[in-house]
Order: sequence, then C-alpha cells, then structure tokens
Amino acid sequence: MSSTFIPYGRQTVSRADAEAVALSLQSHWITQGPAVDAFEEAIAERLGARFAVVVSSGTAALHLACLAAGTMQGHRVITSPNSFVASSTCGIHCGADPEFVDIDTRTYNLDVGSLDAHLVDKTVERRPGVLIPVHFAGQPCDMERISEVARCEGLATIEDACHALGATWTDRGGHARTVGDCSHSDMTVFSFHPVKHITTGEGGAVLTNNEELYHRIRAFRAHGITKSPEVLERQDEGPWYYEMQDLGFNYRMTDFQCELGLRQLEHLSVWAERRREIAARYDELLSNTDGVITPYQMPRTRSSYHLYPIWLAGTASGRRRKVFEAMRAAGIGVQVHYIPIHTQPYFRDRFGFKLGDYPCAESYYEGCLSLPIFPTLLDSEQDYVVSTLEKVLAK
Repeated sequence: MSSTFIPYGRQTVSRADAEAVALSLQSHWITQGPAVDAFEEAIAERLGARFAVVVSSGTAALHLACLAAGTMQGHRVITSPNSFVASSTCGIHCGADPEFVDIDTRTYNLDVGSLDAHLVDKTVERRPGVLIPVHFAGQPCDMERISEVARCEGLATIEDACHALGATWTDRGGHARTVGDCSHSDMTVFSFHPVKHITTGEGGAVLTNNEELYHRIRAFRAHGITKSPEVLERQDEGPWYYEMQDLGFNYRMTDFQCELGLRQLEHLSVWAERRREIAARYDELLSNTDGVITPYQMPRTRSSYHLYPIWLAGTASGRRRKVFEAMRAAGIGVQVHYIPIHTQPYFRDRFGFKLGDYPCAESYYEGCLSLPIFPTLLDSEQDYVVSTLEKVLAK
C-alpha cells in the first residue's frame, strides 16, 4: 500500500471556516438559533427557490420531502436503480412501494423513454406517489421532459440533487436554470456530506417554491410541532404555546453546522468551476486510453461533477475488481457508484426484484469506477491517478 492516499472525495474546511464554527459554539445559540434561518435564506437565494429547510442529512431531506408530498401506504415511489439506497427507502419509510426505471446508457440518469414506457405499461398498477429523478454524479436530468410526464400521471416530483449542487442547465426556451430552483419540480433535495460540494459535517436541505409544502417540511422536521399563529387551533394561550399537529421527527440542523454551511456556500461557484476544470482535464488525459469511457455531458447542461465516473470495457472476467484493488494499493481511493438498488437483499426479498430487471443499470455497475475529484486535487495528483490507471490497465 502506498504511503499517500488520494480519496475519491474530500471536504475543504479553512481556518476561517473553523473560526466561524468556534465563534458559533461560544454564542447563546448552538441550535435552533438565527444561523439556521440565515443559512436557509442564503441557500434559497443562491439557487433561486422561494424556500429552503435545512435538516440533519440528505436522507432526512428525502424522507421529509416524501412526507410533505403526502406519500403513504398504497402509493409508489419511482426512481433510478443507479443511486444510493436512500433515493428509494425514503418512500418506503412512508409506506410506499418502490418502483424503478432503467438508466440512459450515456448520462447514467433515469431514462425518460423508459419512464414513459413504465408509466403506460398495463401490467403496472397505476397509483399515486412520487417520482424521484436522481442527478447522478452532478449531471442534471432532463427535467423538462420528466416534469411533463409526471404531471400527466399526477405524480409529485422530488429532485434528488444530492450530487448536483452548483449544476446548471438551459431550458428549451433558452432560460438559464439552476438545479434547486424547483422550476420543474415540487421539491429539490441536497446533501452536505463531507464529500459533497459544500459540507456541514452531516446535513441536507429541501427547497421548494410551494409555501404549503414549506410549512409542512418545517413542521415534520421538528416533531410535527408548530408555533405559527395562523395554523394554531388555539391562538389565545400565550407566546409559549405550541401544537403537535402531525407525527414528525427530530431532523434539525445545529447553528454551528449552519455557520459552517454559510462559509462554505461562499465558495460554491469557485469550487464547482474547479471540479469542471478537473473533469475536463481527465477527459483530455484519458482521451486516448483504450477501454475507458469518460462521462458524457448532456447538451445544454453543466454538471457540477460530484463524481467523475469512468466505465471500463471488458469487465466480464472481473477486470474491474483487479483495477480497483490495484488502484487502492497504489494509494488512490477509487470507488464504485453504485450497486444497483434493486439487487440489494432487502429489495430482492421484500419486493421481488432480481438481476436482469434493469439491464442498463446492471451493465453500468459492472464496469463503473469513480476517480478522485475534489477542488483541492492537485494537477500532479491527477497525473498520478491517470498514469497509474494506464499502467494497471496495461497489465
């Protein structure tokens, strides 16, 4: 094993960031204070949505979005099999049944043609629920077409943008869109895990333009409790009064996390652009490497490259595992994103999914490998990653 290690993703926390957190810890508020509101307002303004609610994780954000959409037993949650399991389990926690739609072989996002076919399939029971397109690796989905299909089927749309903070796209009318502006969805969800574009340690957010959804998410975040005078059944009790009007959770984010998030958000544009530079350099360095397919960039979109996933040809004999282990031994923290959700034992045993159900996602999994990408990755480190990969492939 090499004495150095380059992870596939890594947070950037400066001395100024740490000092801001330290000051917050010395203030009167370390939770449920003004920094939470400030961070929410900053995220909403930065991404162009009316409202933002910050929570304890991206998974919590997905769960609350499903709850706010009214997801319940008898409903369905439709998403991509090429994602982390939370993209589907968020609906299961609400009592819904999971459904999947295979991926596009170029973007690795949910394939809109397959979605259309799935929704008109006479053997699939037509039930209410939510559609959760996943902006895999930071590549925006085709939200115009997806939202049109969802509206026709009466499905709520929740964008899983945990990979896509800082990503942008242009609609058919030539209007610039930011992933998170909720222009073509009911809600958008982000994650602030350390390997994401900005971090709060753990954390996430739900953005929406719908005021009713906003108030529901806020209530669900804090045990289903509200103090908002306009919705209280009894408004004459006094300023201390609150009501639990629904069954919620403790999914709050602390003030010191929000202070870190505020500092990190200031760097988002620069960091997202640096990720694009690294991705473009990978594209160039790997352009003549046999057996390596680099990520496709869909027209009218700008990925924010949470991941840089390559696809290795010729994986039938277990080649990817050999490459993975050799790269790790050389101190390069490659990773695999993702094991298709429907192949997990829980989904197989409880819902009857099996290998062969979503061949494009399964084929992608067999050869995918994520290379290191984060804003502070040095050119020399990137050169080492590529040269090592080429040597390993040559063997």
